[in-house]
Amino acid sequence: MPDLSGFEGQLALGLWMTVRLALSSLVIGLVLGLAGAAAMSAPVAPLRWIAHAYTTIIRGIPELLVVLLIYFGASVALMKLAAPFGYTGYIELSPFIAGSVALGLTFGGYASEVFRGAFQAVPPGQAEAAVALGMSRTHIFFRITLPQAWRLALPGLGNLFLVLMKDTALVSVIGLEELMRKTQFAVGATKEPFTFYLAAALIYLGLTIVSMGLLAWMEKRANRGLGRATAS
Repeated sequence: MPDLSGFEGQLALGLWMTVRLALSSLVIGLVLGLAGAAAMSAPVAPLRWIAHAYTTIIRGIPELLVVLLIYFGASVALMKLAAPFGYTGYIELSPFIAGSVALGLTFGGYASEVFRGAFQAVPPGQAEAAVALGMSRTHIFFRITLPQAWRLALPGLGNLFLVLMKDTALVSVIGLEELMRKTQFAVGATKEPFTFYLAAALIYLGLTIVSMGLLAWMEKRANRGLGRATAS
């Protein structure tokens, strides 16, 4: 293990911030992904247009630009909203909030397509049978459609989360003291870039391994009983 010159605590704080940022972005992204997939399948044309425009824009802009646009654009928007009330000062959005929203928007844009494909893969006859039994649409969605779509979407969502976790390093450009930012501070103080960038790489690798193990457990749990049902 390389000598970290007493920066172990700072790297641990950066790791904790990275985990918090990844999880908050994941929650935002899952909500947006479900909403986007639902809008793409909606019978109302404007909803479909908005959803397709959202996914097209998000997939066409680099993640770093999304982070910068959210961070600086939100500040401008907040100042314009506050101007009619007599406030003329500068309003700065929290880097954590800006990063969470930006990465959540990016995750949601890709997750929308994953969820859309998963919903389309669920046999429509099951919903029709549930309607015939008198189940409400809400009950059908949460008891029949969503559990099966979640099982089908989980591998794709897992891959997106692994990408999201590494994309948290981009938020260091707006001042959030996550793992990459803490690593840069350590490099500047010790002049040992290889040591600390290697340490950061090992930490990200460890996060990835833990996440892959958790995702494998979730996939196994989501598929429980499927093999027995297929065999019978």
